Amino acid sequence: MVIVCGVAVLLHLIPLLLPRNMPEQELAIARVTQGVEARVKLLLPLRAHPKATAAELREAAELLLEGAPAEARELAQEAERREPAAVETQLLLARICDMERMERCVRASLERAVQVAPGDARPDILRAELKEKSGDVVGASEAMKAAFGKAPADPLIGLRYVRLLRAAEQPSEALSVLAALQGKVPRARLLVEQGLVLSADGKDTEAVAVFRKATQEDPRLSLAQFELGLALVRVGELDAAQDALRQADRLDLGSPKSLAALCALQLQARLIEDARLTRMDLERRFSGRMELIRQSCSIP
Repeated sequence: MVIVCGVAVLLHLIPLLLPRNMPEQELAIARVTQGVEARVKLLLPLRAHPKATAAELREAAELLLEGAPAEARELAQEAERREPAAVETQLLLARICDMERMERCVRASLERAVQVAPGDARPDILRAELKEKSGDVVGASEAMKAAFGKAPADPLIGLRYVRLLRAAEQPSEALSVLAALQGKVPRARLLVEQGLVLSADGKDTEAVAVFRKATQEDPRLSLAQFELGLALVRVGELDAAQDALRQADRLDLGSPKSLAALCALQLQARLIEDARLTRMDLERRFSGRMELIRQSCSIP
């Protein structure tokens, strides 16, 4: 064991012992370096390094993004100078400018990203993410509409678009997108999304029927059982809701959300003894999630 540990330490020290005249060596050291200031000292000189590629400069900027956005922007701008047609650089610049709250810079970077890659959906996806973060769900859904138009065969983009349409209270448009995703997404998952749209539109009875179809389509899909349980609560079928939430928990033993929802339901229905048993199960299986347990299952 001592020998193995010694070899492992030596392997980590190798980058420090080699002559450091290549950008990848600075990046390798920076990846394992803690502290923003130390990383800045390692990475900022790459701006003037003749061998640094645009991809390496972008990675260096990513490593500085959280604690030193101004220095990250300098590295990204150098990457842009060396590779002007790279959409990845413009997307990175937009994220950096967003961290620095430079709205004009964000807009300019996203516009350049569209110019260099007009058929790429990623600039629209990032625009949607930034608008959603600022609370503009309508603007986010419009940006995701543009992304979906560029990549209609991408189910992940389609489902994100549906979620934003749901948040923007546009159920008919969301259902139309789900219809376009037929054959690209498993049917049970599509039914769950359809049920969520109906629930958001206040049509809980219809949503229950759709969620039940999803559980029949794929009896192993925990999400379908979970959403069925929540919808049954809203229509007042508490016993059936408890059964669905317990089944959702059995299908996904690694997540506490089904038991937490079950306990909240039991407390709301004043089933205190049942809630105590559910809380005991939560504490036994998810002792590291006590804050969630306290919030969802606070026994009076």
